[in-house]
Amino acid sequence: MSHISFSALKNWDFCPFYHKLTYVDKVKLFKGNVYTAFGTAVHNACEKLVLNESLDHEKCFTQSFKDELQKIPDGTDAEKKLLEPMKAQGLELSSLALSALKNKFPGYKVVSVEEQIFEPIPEAPVDYDFKGFIDLVIKTPDGKYHIIDWKTCSWGWDIKKKTDRITTYQLTYYKNFFCDKHNIEPKMVETYFGLLKRTATKNRAEIFRVSSGERKINNALNILNKAVYNIHNKNSPKNRLKCDKCEFRRTKWCP
Repeated sequence: MSHISFSALKNWDFCPFYHKLTYVDKVKLFKGNVYTAFGTAVHNACEKLVLNESLDHEKCFTQSFKDELQKIPDGTDAEKKLLEPMKAQGLELSSLALSALKNKFPGYKVVSVEEQIFEPIPEAPVDYDFKGFIDLVIKTPDGKYHIIDWKTCSWGWDIKKKTDRITTYQLTYYKNFFCDKHNIEPKMVETYFGLLKRTATKNRAEIFRVSSGERKINNALNILNKAVYNIHNKNSPKNRLKCDKCEFRRTKWCP
């Protein structure tokens, strides 16, 4: 059975032809940089430490960062200068993430880390599953579940980014299909982004709630169903309003 991830949907929403190039034709120009390596390493460290706080924080992040850097091309001189500061920032952020969880959700229990979601899309025009991995699910003493997706960034997100439709839909999909998987009432599940800010001077680990009510879930599913229909039927028109932001602009793949 075919499946679609949030990343694929996001690319399709950006431009159906961009989605075709990246997910159908498998053309990949961007191969990662120090920022993506840093983000993955922080995610990995948070994943391990939230399960076992007694682990060596420094080892958790430093080894992961080293491993991720080996997977990417050599960076520019400017990027190389960031490596030492990033090592210190990553150590700080993994600890701050744990502190932020304890402050925001007193008495929480970990339900799952990197939980795989692979659930059928019920109203899709063809048989498709939604595939994803939820960074963290915790449960608080009031019986509610809290879905958290970690995001590394520089100084933070402005209000436009925090309320961006497609960005927040990631949590909406996670909530919907997490509830389907476990047969949980949606009212018992809340969703959050956890911002881990590399260069901010305060509030460096910010966990903020994103509402995902019934109306928003329905709107998100409508977009998902539309994407599935068009992808399945190989409808891949260019969204020319996004050409100036596209990595394939004026390349042989999209002249």
